[in-house]
Amino acid sequence: MTPTPNSTDATDAETDWQIDYDADPIEIRDPVAEAIGVLAPGAPFVVTYRDAVKEAGHSCPTASGAYRITQLGLDALYPDDYPVRSEIEVQAAGSRDDATYGVMSRIISYVTGATGDDGFSGLAGGYGGRQGLLHFDGFDAATPDPTFRFRRTDTDETVEVTYHVSDVPDGGPALGNLQAILDGSASDKQREAFAEDWHRRVQAVLSDDSLFTVETV
Repeated sequence: MTPTPNSTDATDAETDWQIDYDADPIEIRDPVAEAIGVLAPGAPFVVTYRDAVKEAGHSCPTASGAYRITQLGLDALYPDDYPVRSEIEVQAAGSRDDATYGVMSRIISYVTGATGDDGFSGLAGGYGGRQGLLHFDGFDAATPDPTFRFRRTDTDETVEVTYHVSDVPDGGPALGNLQAILDGSASDKQREAFAEDWHRRVQAVLSDDSLFTVETV
């Protein structure tokens, strides 16, 4: 089927979400999408936390932390304008092989477009390229907590965002039901109690700015 302007998907299929979150979306421009007519000039992609969950395949304090790290970093760099993919460099304080930094970087890359050597190199002449904009072990953080830096390549402005994981509220006793859920022995009541406790922690990360520090570098 040939796509036409303003056409919608041929199916009405939607994800059957069992949980909803209160989280503001991230709006970000993409010059390539604008150039080839995916977006109107100046119009942003709207990325939601649900989109981040789709990328990760799960929702947890690490995934929600990565989403908020990105959101807070971009808000600080672009207080009056939409952030722009291909003009955002990301540095992670940790390594690609680190379990936390690895998961977080995938979500941060998904939103910002910043990638390593395997990323999109751009249209003719490199227009809109995002290759080489994601770096690991990029700096020494002052804390063991997950820390990322975001730099605008057009202005060289840089902000550092730290996620204070140890301050995330503890889960309730129902989190102990996880093993029973995984081996199939959990009751419906146990599953519901686990989900309530689990997603309460996720929502706390999405809602509580005190869990994060944003500093100009």
